[in-house]
Amino acid sequence: MLLPVVMAGGAGSRLWPLSRTLYPKQFLSLNTKMTMLQETLRRLEKIEHHDPLIICNESHRFIVSEQLRNVGYTHSGILLEPEGKNTAPAVALAAIQASRMGNDPILLVLAADHEILNEEKFLLSIQQGIPFAANGYLVTFGVIPSCPETGYGYIRQGEKLSEGGFRVAEFVEKPDLSTAQQYLNDGCFLWNSGIFMFKASAYLAELKKYRSDILDICEQSLMSPQQDLDFIRINADCFHSCPEESIDYAVMERTEHAVVVPLDAKWSDVGSWSALWDISDKDNAGNAVRGDVLIEDAKDNYLYSQHRLIGVVGVEDLVVVETKDAVLVAHKSKVQNVKDIVCQLKDNNRPEYLQHREIFRPWGSHDTIAEGARFQVKHVTIMPGKRTAKQIHYNRTEHWIIVSGTAKVHLKDETILITENESTFIPVGMPHAIENPGKILLEIIEVRSGVYLDEDDVIRVSDSGV
Repeated sequence: MLLPVVMAGGAGSRLWPLSRTLYPKQFLSLNTKMTMLQETLRRLEKIEHHDPLIICNESHRFIVSEQLRNVGYTHSGILLEPEGKNTAPAVALAAIQASRMGNDPILLVLAADHEILNEEKFLLSIQQGIPFAANGYLVTFGVIPSCPETGYGYIRQGEKLSEGGFRVAEFVEKPDLSTAQQYLNDGCFLWNSGIFMFKASAYLAELKKYRSDILDICEQSLMSPQQDLDFIRINADCFHSCPEESIDYAVMERTEHAVVVPLDAKWSDVGSWSALWDISDKDNAGNAVRGDVLIEDAKDNYLYSQHRLIGVVGVEDLVVVETKDAVLVAHKSKVQNVKDIVCQLKDNNRPEYLQHREIFRPWGSHDTIAEGARFQVKHVTIMPGKRTAKQIHYNRTEHWIIVSGTAKVHLKDETILITENESTFIPVGMPHAIENPGKILLEIIEVRSGVYLDEDDVIRVSDSGV
């Protein structure tokens, strides 16, 4: 039975608008009201499989958990990467964890940012790959190209095997346009989809053979994992020393046991904004628009507004993305270079690199909507039946104003109920927690004031709610 391993945000995923990794709560699939992570899981419904193992960045853990809960996965393991180290270590962590579940499962490694329109052909290719994986091969899926694409790596097919597979002759880097056209004309080259299938033991054996340093650190990092709610935490200090490497470079390009299965399923790697433009519906001028956008004399643009009005005049071939965190403006041909902006954010210790404006918790979320030298204003939401941890702050006071719903406020020696248009004040040093006892979402405006307002000014009295 397959064990799906879904990459839901690892390397480079701190700042969603400026990275490849999609922000699951905000980013809907183009064809349904599900998120792309949920769509990735839904695609597997017709194949017998274990509950999926999800790999995500620690900062995205509650977003991912909520997405899984909304589609009925309440007991899935969510493996947390304290920092992104690319796909070879991520898959190694998954394979080690899966091996501990017994029976050496066949892993189906998927990314959460792929669009697949022909699901029947996708499932057929997966079925064709299973016998190879069961026999110890490392299977990758190569997309039959429809154009001379320069944004993907390629796989050259070698000897044809039974059941629709081919030995991998070579992996090749992203080509220039003329080389990509040669590949298309040749007929033996496939786009590298980044979808893999193999036994956990087979991958670990090849990783040990070619990159034992990565395997050793991943094994040490998972020596004593901590189970935290749905999450599996690894040793962050140990994992920090792990080299960054892709599964292609670390294993697939070196192993003698690689097999490629052709995939003809209208696949797209929605890992860049230009790729989104390619597969989106467009107006008569070639503009793909989502959100509140006004256009004048503009063509062939991807325009995405999450909160504010975007106006574009006299431009073409641009990507313009507005979110709570940031605004991105890039030429469609240069969007892959957005990673360089992320590096600048990291080098300059910008807060945007470290966390999103809206922070998700098991009980709901809080979103910073205004701030100054001695104050912060947050929009806090608490889901029905949930509560925060009881805690104390020594450097700030808090004023809670109920916008919608009813709040049960737990103070040091009393519990009070407050409802819409009512408020309460939390002085410095007062133990407090807030609970939503109702059936609708509780919405609060929280005003913090004090000399120190950072999130680490907290002493937890109890961990319920976290």
